Amino acid sequence: MSAIDDGVESNGSSIFDLLSIPVLGDITLLDILWVAIIAIAGVIIVRIVRIWLKRSFGEKVAKPDLDLMITLVSYFVYIVVILSILPYLHFDLSGLFVAGGIIAVAVAFATQNIVSNLVSGIFLLFERPIKIGDNVSIGSLTATVQKIQIMSTIVRTYDGMYVRVPNSKLFTSDITNLVIHPARRFDYTIGIRYQDDAKKAISIIKSMIEKEPYALKSPAPSVYVDKLDDSSVNIVVKIWSPSLYWWGLRTELLWKIKVELEKNDIQIPFPQQEVWFNNILKTDMKAVKGPPPIKEIPFQDEGSDTKVGKPKPGDTHDW
Repeated sequence: MSAIDDGVESNGSSIFDLLSIPVLGDITLLDILWVAIIAIAGVIIVRIVRIWLKRSFGEKVAKPDLDLMITLVSYFVYIVVILSILPYLHFDLSGLFVAGGIIAVAVAFATQNIVSNLVSGIFLLFERPIKIGDNVSIGSLTATVQKIQIMSTIVRTYDGMYVRVPNSKLFTSDITNLVIHPARRFDYTIGIRYQDDAKKAISIIKSMIEKEPYALKSPAPSVYVDKLDDSSVNIVVKIWSPSLYWWGLRTELLWKIKVELEKNDIQIPFPQQEVWFNNILKTDMKAVKGPPPIKEIPFQDEGSDTKVGKPKPGDTHDW
């Protein structure tokens, strides 16, 4: 057994010695073997990443943006592979790291907005708070999402304006998705006169809601007296509707309710105030004397013998 072990050890040491022979400068066969292994592994990783990106984002991202993302990820993997290979080729990386650090800092300052938009776009693709066709509110902007790109998102406002929103701003802003939930609620506040029957008005409003096909039964609508205002009794109406149809229902139903209430002699009042005078004020008003009568001066026609331009006693002129 000792002879066999000695043979194995001698063969192993001979193979290691063979691989340690310098081939090109200080580069040995073992170094070349490691370079080949790392390079093959890098190519395999790039192909796996490409396939994964296409399967994960093929239907979510436009093809030009997907190609750009795949290219950037592939370059990143290739850079890591090259940096891993250089030590086996006996390159001194200290100077390269220093120069690379300086270049990286300069590039970071010059392209910080681009990098920020790129990273934000990647996070948005993973998180997916919005998708194409969604109605969203981004800060003070309310619009419909038209296109989600790797650097920016294109939206169309309700008045037809196309707006490009950088992904960095989109990622750091509060996003309200108006259609992500299947149902949405809207409210009315309807005022009626104090002399009108509030119970009858509530019954009429409920019957109008039941006739609407897009007014949901569950959650059920709510109709109730909410406030006794100065000039009206306020009835609050809360209705749930599918998110795709709530705007049309909201704009049409209010006018239908108004017309139906008026048919039943239930009026929506105008703001009004009643002013009351006490007895003391009435007595004081009776004691107030009216203005003195206006004394009219009769018109006097001049005689035919009056000379033009000759003033009479008591005449006044404007000059």
